[in-house]
Amino acid sequence: MTEESTTSIKAKLVSCTDESLSKCGERIRSEELVSFPTETVYGLGCNALSPTAVLKVFEAKKRPLTDPLIVHVLDTESALPLWDFSSNGGELKSVLTTLTQHFFPGPLTLVSKSNTKVVPDIITAGTGYVAIRSPSHPIARRLIELSERPIAAPSANRFGHVSPTKAFHVMNDLANENVWVVSSSENIDNDTSTAESDNASSCTCEVGVESTVAKVDEQTKTISILRQGAVSAKDIQQCLLKNDLEKLGYIVDVKVKSTSEQVANIAPGQTVRHYSPDVLSFMISENWWKNSSSSINGKTSHSDDDLKKRIHGNDLNGGSPTLLSRSVILDFGGRLSFLKEFGDSGCLAYRDLSSKGDSREGASNVFEYLRWAENVEDAERVFFPEIDVNDEDTDALTLALKDRLTRAASGVVIEELQ
Repeated sequence: MTEESTTSIKAKLVSCTDESLSKCGERIRSEELVSFPTETVYGLGCNALSPTAVLKVFEAKKRPLTDPLIVHVLDTESALPLWDFSSNGGELKSVLTTLTQHFFPGPLTLVSKSNTKVVPDIITAGTGYVAIRSPSHPIARRLIELSERPIAAPSANRFGHVSPTKAFHVMNDLANENVWVVSSSENIDNDTSTAESDNASSCTCEVGVESTVAKVDEQTKTISILRQGAVSAKDIQQCLLKNDLEKLGYIVDVKVKSTSEQVANIAPGQTVRHYSPDVLSFMISENWWKNSSSSINGKTSHSDDDLKKRIHGNDLNGGSPTLLSRSVILDFGGRLSFLKEFGDSGCLAYRDLSSKGDSREGASNVFEYLRWAENVEDAERVFFPEIDVNDEDTDALTLALKDRLTRAASGVVIEELQ
């Protein structure tokens, strides 16, 4: 393919009619790319059994080969042949069968040893483990059915950028890639006005953050949460209890970590910089926002200048706008609401993921609002609050929300505006 023909390729927005999805299924079988909605985020899909097709996903996203892909299937029956049960077949198969029958379809990805006779090594980042889930979104399920293949699909965005929850987001990130993007609408013309209409519509990815990822290890008899999502460790523990599998000695723990892009991971979403806006982003420490908010509300004694320094840093009375006035605040539960207006200069723009502090609402909004924040004119910074959690009592989506914001800030938590 010539350089000229390569640059002329454009993403194509297509409808979700059965006729359109049938053509998308043909593309999957032909080793081409299709982006489609799931209940979590939009995925960039390909034939999971074709190394050639899988490589196209990595190239389109500029994704390092150290970051594995999740394989999407319809049910337990189609998931089990992709795992390897040769070393401890009966027990491990029983655990995975129980978990898949309980949580599939839905926002849980399960990781176990890969059946290397079937699953290409490129999907697993060479780790020997494959991640599998069954989406519940009707468009995703129909596409898998019509493609007659398991579909490997990471989020359909530039690697490291904010995950997409609308077709419009995918078109923005992958406009120059040879990919068909399935809209949630049945009436589509592949033009700008249609894309803008899609952007104005309600989010089609109801959960709004990627699935929980859990590794099942028969050697240590642990089920480890590697990425936070809508399914909690407690949910998995209750499933084991309900199905009398605790007698096998399996325990559930949490092993979420942050790595560099050079480290081969067994699950996606582990890199420290992920889901990041194209504007410098920082997480304001819980200690800072609690103390500052209390000071402003008169709960502690601070001088006016002290408060100004806490909010504006050293840029107090100069002629230039303060840092806050050049910053976007992306809040949760009103934690940073005192920054909307402070003295003569509040923040440039403000939105709250959920003014009530509702984790479900916050999770469904987080990626759309992060994309909004990076597009605010003259924005130089995006700030969001460190979310205070107690891992034992905090619900799954609050933990997931904190994880996404932490990675959006590249793990940087600050004690003052900077």
